[in-house]
Amino acid sequence: MAKTASPSSDLAHSAHADLISAARAEIGKVIFGQNQVVDQTLISLISGGHVLLIGVPGLAKTLLVETIASVLGLTSNRIQCTPDLMPADIVGSEVLEEDAKGKRSFRFIEGPVFTQFLMADEINRASPRTQSALLQAMQENEVSIAGVNHTLPKPFHVLATQNPIEQEGTYPLPEAQLDRFMMQVDVDYPDADTERQILLATTGNESAKVKTVFKKTDLVTIQHFIRDMPIGESVVDAILTLVRSARPETSNVDSVKDFVTWAPGPRASQGLMLAVRARALLDGREAPSIDDVIALAKPVLQHRMALGYKAASAGVTKSSIIDEICESL
Repeated sequence: MAKTASPSSDLAHSAHADLISAARAEIGKVIFGQNQVVDQTLISLISGGHVLLIGVPGLAKTLLVETIASVLGLTSNRIQCTPDLMPADIVGSEVLEEDAKGKRSFRFIEGPVFTQFLMADEINRASPRTQSALLQAMQENEVSIAGVNHTLPKPFHVLATQNPIEQEGTYPLPEAQLDRFMMQVDVDYPDADTERQILLATTGNESAKVKTVFKKTDLVTIQHFIRDMPIGESVVDAILTLVRSARPETSNVDSVKDFVTWAPGPRASQGLMLAVRARALLDGREAPSIDDVIALAKPVLQHRMALGYKAASAGVTKSSIIDEICESL
């Protein structure tokens, strides 16, 4: 049975929606003309997910991450990924210490992953071994060092950036890690008016400042609230139809059967289920609709799909396949 809204949740819904609206306004003081990017990133975060930001250099991806961390009142760390970055540089390591009596013992020194908001800049420049250091953290909110589990702060989010053009000296992200990102957010070039606004706002002696809108517990509270939001059976059916139609084994779409070699799993359905609720809350609505499913199909599914070699010769892209699947809804 789909959940139904209770009168007691109306005030909480309004308060959360107003808080998110205020956060969007603050972010908009610094990030110009990227409303869809900001919204999709916020949707992922208030759903409890991680975000993969893809765009060429100079499109304010790093600034976006820093601004959102400030507005949401989260502690943050940044990792600049390079080929020589080691797993211990992310999760931390144990060091051998000797006290005044000569007794030796190991002490764990926390790495930058022990924060609420971790930015992994140019994540595909880290080696696969180093990238794997984030797998447990992103899924289980803990890391294991020398057989001991260390719990990460709550909430914990990874926002990773990636340059889609320059591939020299990079390592493709493994499918298991891609699947742990709730959304892939594509950052495009600004239009002429927006670029003019950026020039005027960023080349003077004064720069815009943002204020913290969220209290320490607000994000976790909203994440719990989203899981209690009502969702209609038709929307649940649309999510299942969409994700299962992206799999060659269960799809009725010819292009999926012909070109898709790796398809979204149940984690995609779970992420989309939370994301459509978050999008509804972002817009001030009490429940999601099928339009939300269609709007979030690409950011939730595209990084969870791989196409065979025949797709390139046929001019087929993941975007066009997802559009074809959405038409059936």
